[in-house]
Amino acid sequence: MEKFDVVIIGSGPGGYVAAIRAGQLGLKTAIVEKDKELGGTCLNIGCIPSKALLTSSDHFSFAQKEAGKHGIVIDQVTVDLNKMLQRKDKVVKTLTGGVRALMKTNKVTTLEGIGTITAPGKVSVKSSKGETQEVEAKHIIIATGSVPMELPFAKFDGQTIVSSTEALSFTEAPARLLVIGAGAIGLELGSVWSRLGSEVTVLEFLPRIALGFDLELANLLQRALTGQGMTFHLETKVSALKIENGHATATASKGGEELTFEADKVLVSVGRRPFSEGVGADKIGVEFDEKKRIKVDAHYRTNVEGVYAIGDVIAGPMLAHKAEEEGIACIETIAGKSGHVNYNVIPGIIYTNPELAGVGLTEDQAKEQGIEVRIGKFPFRANGRALANEDAEGMVKFVAEAKTDRILGAHILQHAASELIAEAASVMEFGGSSEDLGRTCHSHPTLSEAVKEAALAVEKRALHIVNR
Repeated sequence: MEKFDVVIIGSGPGGYVAAIRAGQLGLKTAIVEKDKELGGTCLNIGCIPSKALLTSSDHFSFAQKEAGKHGIVIDQVTVDLNKMLQRKDKVVKTLTGGVRALMKTNKVTTLEGIGTITAPGKVSVKSSKGETQEVEAKHIIIATGSVPMELPFAKFDGQTIVSSTEALSFTEAPARLLVIGAGAIGLELGSVWSRLGSEVTVLEFLPRIALGFDLELANLLQRALTGQGMTFHLETKVSALKIENGHATATASKGGEELTFEADKVLVSVGRRPFSEGVGADKIGVEFDEKKRIKVDAHYRTNVEGVYAIGDVIAGPMLAHKAEEEGIACIETIAGKSGHVNYNVIPGIIYTNPELAGVGLTEDQAKEQGIEVRIGKFPFRANGRALANEDAEGMVKFVAEAKTDRILGAHILQHAASELIAEAASVMEFGGSSEDLGRTCHSHPTLSEAVKEAALAVEKRALHIVNR
């Protein structure tokens, strides 16, 4: 029986990054993955393929609707969806192949199969061929991620009622796509197929889209997506879904009124749940919370000696980058170092166009906590680079503590928000103030100048708008 310092079950971003860090620190490490390719949901059927389709569909939308503004005349723009999907798959293959190469470079043993903890310090791996091997480990990390949640009356059938997995591989744009849930996944995939010709209707139980993000910017995003052709029904509760001859009829209620919606495909995107079935954690006495997440301490240790958990199977936002940071911190703790994660500075992003990004507290969250704040805003319509790009939709918004000027939150709506948010996160990580950011020289002309201006606006010092 082969012995390891660390065995990691699951090769998603949390798992494979933990394995890389373990290899860097000289720990004998193995990673267990049930699927053929490494990378987990994120690389194979989540973050990466969705961004590939978002980019491709955005290019198509630009060619159709925006190119003329730049003096570029394109006649009869069409989509070769098969080629678009092939490109998506090529991107995925490149990255998953890269992860496998990183395992070899860092001397990490890859074990293909379903990993089950049979006892503290022991993991059984059953391959797709039915062969079983058992390995020993001083430390076992559960990094098995999450899976899409179903609705009790709308079980996934992979054809008409689908999860994000199937919605990434439609062979043609559905004439009518019904999206249940207005979170990141629903908005992103809804926008992909809207651009490619689908009539997209989004149903959301809450009175807003993009829960967890700044309300003001979320409302602006909804307005932008509506302008692009998506239809929203908020405060709408879906109660039934009937499938007949490959078509769906959803029954919902809004304000006492019963509504029906017809669709060719229904994307259920109401959230994700931790995936820990079959890993054996419950059999060895690992404790779970009321949401079936594995309980861990500040160092990702479960109540069972030598067993750890990271990523989507524990509390916190289900984000790939959060899992990565936890994987690094967990390994560094195992290696005797002081690994930690600052949960106050984990960005969240919705990759529509415009993108919506946020880090830290929103204005409403700060007020709910009784924190006195000052707000700084700057619109991209006053930014030279945004105007030159014909991409002036959105704004930057800072939330700063009134007494200390420390930045508590930053929120951006813009085509490049996912990149721009990193600057705010960096300043927040060091406990910086709006003045620190506002006094930092930014290149001109750049979109990042809007971040500087919004920071200056906290003290009503923005230069290119009238301060109020």
